Amino acid sequence: MGENKTTEAGNSRDYGQIAEENFLKGYNCTQAVVLAFSDLHGMEEKTAAKLSSSFGGGMGRLREVCGAVSGMFLVAGMLYGYDDPKDYQGKKEHYKRIQQLAQAFEEQNGSIVCRELLGLEQKKDAPAPKLRTDDYYKKRPCPKLVRMAAEFMAQYIKDHPLE
Repeated sequence: MGENKTTEAGNSRDYGQIAEENFLKGYNCTQAVVLAFSDLHGMEEKTAAKLSSSFGGGMGRLREVCGAVSGMFLVAGMLYGYDDPKDYQGKKEHYKRIQQLAQAFEEQNGSIVCRELLGLEQKKDAPAPKLRTDDYYKKRPCPKLVRMAAEFMAQYIKDHPLE
């Protein structure tokens, strides 16, 4: 994706690296991305972690939309989303933004669906997450995917500065 650092008040943060580090600490894919942007969305980290906790494993290990993608969407909503249910134009613009982010991710990875990204045949997975071992990290593209999702979001922010 190229340059993934966003400058905020003279400081530079590498959101992709932060997201990957968050995942390697044990956060799920969605939490890793959402927490990487805590300096911008302003939500208290514990609340942000709880809010995004349901989306890991393709939404509670249902293996649907990739958690990294869900994290990107949550950040987009916190930073650019609409809050008036009658704001048709705001809703339309936001959905367009979400589709653009999804398209960028899909173009790089072939899918935004967790099970497809992991090469799994079954749709729903057991609720118990796998233990995070060295073998787990060798088999999973998740650290790379959370980095990429955060980089896409950072680039979007750079191209569409916050007001």
